[in-house]
Amino acid sequence: MYRNYLKLERGLSINSIENYILDIQKFLRFLHDTGENDITLEQITDDLVNQFLYDLSDIVAPTTQARIISGLKSFFNYFILEGYIVKSPVDLVEVPKLGRKLPDILSLEEIDKLISAIDQSTNEGYRNKVMLEMLYSCGLRVSELVGLKLSDLFFEEGFIRVIGKGSKHRFVPVDIKTIEYIDLYVSTIRSNIQVKKEDSDIVFLNRRGGQLTRAMIFTIIKRLAIEIGLQKNISPHTFRHSFATHLLENGADIRAIQLMLGHESITTTEIYTHISRERLRTVIEDFHPRSIKKNKSH
Repeated sequence: MYRNYLKLERGLSINSIENYILDIQKFLRFLHDTGENDITLEQITDDLVNQFLYDLSDIVAPTTQARIISGLKSFFNYFILEGYIVKSPVDLVEVPKLGRKLPDILSLEEIDKLISAIDQSTNEGYRNKVMLEMLYSCGLRVSELVGLKLSDLFFEEGFIRVIGKGSKHRFVPVDIKTIEYIDLYVSTIRSNIQVKKEDSDIVFLNRRGGQLTRAMIFTIIKRLAIEIGLQKNISPHTFRHSFATHLLENGADIRAIQLMLGHESITTTEIYTHISRERLRTVIEDFHPRSIKKNKSH
């Protein structure tokens, strides 16, 4: 029905229709991966839409992001016309700022607090700690984390091999402490799991010996955020953004960050220079004696 609406009422070309349908399917996969697959149309919020767009921010070009927003607007407008919903969760999304906006960045203290909230006395708890350490210390995408293999660990050289978008390989350095965490998990916890044959090379496993899902990582992080009362909308991708932002703020070369993140274009990585500048501006406004904000408080 929606396809007919695009063709007959919107008058879109076959190619445009297929792109719109593919974009909607991406959004539906996102809802499934975040554990929101049973959500109704009325329950989809602008926060969910924004989180979906944030997670695409370092994967697709701004022009593609704009098209996806257009497709989502059309999708929800269709259901408004049909009388299923009364308002669209995409109405508040601003196209011009897309691609320059990131989800909340976690401070080192917040990351430590999240990890400290994990019950590490259980096998699953310790595994979760190691996974969050890896997300932050290596800047991995959630798909790269759950797909990491034992054969990708080159600890003698201090690197892991990451298979990213388009099956492209990159080598990311891993610090000694994280190596120790992984070694301990593999030798004392993973070694006692009855591993499924098809997942025999996967590093992080569920209690049934199978590969973890993206949705499970989302759930772990969301629960921890609630437990510590974190007033930020975070996801596994937030750790990746925090990794890049903290490196840049501490003087790392932007091209080195580009290689570690696996960005094809340096312009994608340059978004972190924007975030860093915004933080500097906030510091001036909050602490400089001649700042407008400071003077207004007197």
